Amino acid sequence: MSRVLIISHDLVDVRMAGPGIRYWQFARALSQEFDVTLAVPGQTALAGEGFAMRPFQRGQPESLSDLIADADVVVAFSYLLADCPWLAEIEKPLVIDTYVPYPLEGLEMNRSLPPDDRLHMGDYGVAVLQTAFRAGDFFLCASEEQRDLWLGLLMAQGRLNPLTYDADPTLRSLIDVVPFGLPSEPPRHTKPVLKGIVSGIAPDDQVILWGGGIWEWLDPLTLIRAVAQIVLQRPQVKLIFPGTRHPNEQVPDMPIRQRAQALAQELGLLDRHVFFGEWVAYEDWPNYLLEADVGVSLHFATAETRFAFRTRLLDYIWAGLPIVATHGDALSKLIATHELGILVDVENVEQITAALLRLLDTPNLRQAYQVRFQRMAASLTWEAVTEPLTRFCRQPHLAPDKAVWGRITPEQRALQAERALRAQQAKHITGLEQHARNLEALIRARDEHIAGLEQHIRNLEQIRQAQSEHIANLEQHARNLETLIQGRDEHVANLEEIRREQSQAIACLEAERAAYQQTIFFKVFAQLHNWKGKSG
Repeated sequence: MSRVLIISHDLVDVRMAGPGIRYWQFARALSQEFDVTLAVPGQTALAGEGFAMRPFQRGQPESLSDLIADADVVVAFSYLLADCPWLAEIEKPLVIDTYVPYPLEGLEMNRSLPPDDRLHMGDYGVAVLQTAFRAGDFFLCASEEQRDLWLGLLMAQGRLNPLTYDADPTLRSLIDVVPFGLPSEPPRHTKPVLKGIVSGIAPDDQVILWGGGIWEWLDPLTLIRAVAQIVLQRPQVKLIFPGTRHPNEQVPDMPIRQRAQALAQELGLLDRHVFFGEWVAYEDWPNYLLEADVGVSLHFATAETRFAFRTRLLDYIWAGLPIVATHGDALSKLIATHELGILVDVENVEQITAALLRLLDTPNLRQAYQVRFQRMAASLTWEAVTEPLTRFCRQPHLAPDKAVWGRITPEQRALQAERALRAQQAKHITGLEQHARNLEALIRARDEHIAGLEQHIRNLEQIRQAQSEHIANLEQHARNLETLIQGRDEHVANLEEIRREQSQAIACLEAERAAYQQTIFFKVFAQLHNWKGKSG
C-alpha cells in the first residue's frame, strides 16, 4: 500500500475555500486505497476521515521533513513551491497540482499595484511555475483547456522530450485532467439557514445564490443590476452572497467586493434584496444550496476565463440547482451540453434578467431539472475524477526524463535557488513598498482625522459660546419679564386702589342722592300740606 502525503497550501478547517476542500476530498478519496496523510498549514479543528492530518509551518522544511521521509509519493499545489522551494529537491515522486492558473488571476488581482510591482509579481509567479514544472513527476490540471496551456509550459521547460514521449505518446502519464469533484452522497438539509432565518429573507421568497467568493475576475455587478430590474416585478426575489471574504487571512480583500456592496447600496437593494455574508462553514454549505432556487456564476471577458474551472458550478450540479452562467469557461460547455441551466453573454443585464425570470417562473423548477443533474453528478464524484491520481499512486515513479537524467545538476540547483531568492526579494520589496504606501495612507487618514477632530472642537467651542450667549439672553429676558411682572402687579394694585376709591365715591354719591331725594320728598309733602290748608 502506497503512503501518500498531500500538502495543502490553503486552510483546511471548519471554514475553507476551494483549495482546502480539494485536498480534503483528495485525502478522503485516496484513503480508500492508500495510507494517506494530509498536511495543513497551521492548526485545524477538523479530524481526518480515514486519513491522518498533520500541521506544518510554511518556510520551515523541518516541519515536513519527517512526513516526506515516510511517504512514497507527495502531492502539492504548484504555488506551494513559492513558500517551500525545497520541495523541488525531494527525492520522492512529486505530483504537482496546477488546477488554478494563478498567473492569469494575478493579472486581475494586481491591477491596482504600480506597474513595476505588477511586473515583479508576474515574474515571480512565472518563476514559481517554472520551478514546479521542472520538479514534478506527474501533473494535474482541471480541464482539457488547462492541459493545453500547461503542455506549452512543459515544452518550454524541456519536459516534452523523447523520454517522456516514448513512455506515453499521449503524455497522459505526464499530465492529466483531475478536475474538482462532487461528494458521492447527495447533499442533505440539516437545518434552515436562509429562508426565514436571514433577516429580510422570508420563508416563501425566491433566492438567487452566488456560491463562492467575490474575486476580481468575476462579475457580481451585472447580477446586482439585473436583480434591481427583477424586484420591480418580483419583490419576493432575493440575492445572497454568503461567502465574500476568504477564510484565509493571507488572501486580501478584493476591491470588487466593495464595489458590489456599494452598488447594492446605491440601488437601494442592500439588506433588502441583496445580502452579503462572510464565509459559510463547510458543513453548512449544503443547506444553502438546497434552500436556494437558482445558482449564478458570472465572469468578465478575460484570459483567465478560458482556463478557469468554476468550482461553484459543481456545487450547483451536486445540489441540483438550476444555473445561470456566462459563456466562455470549461464548465459553461458542460452546462450547455447537458441543459443544466441558461448561458448568457458577458455583462449583459437584459439577458441575465430574462434568464433568471425564466427559471424563477418555471413551476416545480428543481424537479424539472432533477434527472439531468443526477445523471451528470454521477460522473463527477471525487472517486471518479481522481482516477488519474489514484493510478499514479498505485505505482508512483519518477518521470522518465528525470529518472535517466537525475533531478537537477548542482549548477541548475544553484541557478534555481538564485532565481527563487531574487523572486522572494522582489516579493519582499514589493511587500515593503506596499506596506510603506499603506502607512502613508494611514498617516494621511490620521492627519485628516486629527484635523477633523480639531475642527469639531472648534465647532463645539462656537456652539458653547453661542449657547452661553443664548443663556445670557434668556436670563436677561427672564429679568425683564420679572420687572414687567412686578410693574404689572404694582399697576394692578394701583388699579385696585382706584377701584376702591371709586366704589367709596359712588357710595357717597348714592347716600347724597338718597338724602337729596328725601329732602325733596319732605319739601313736596310740606308744600302739599300747605296747599291743602289754604284750600280748606
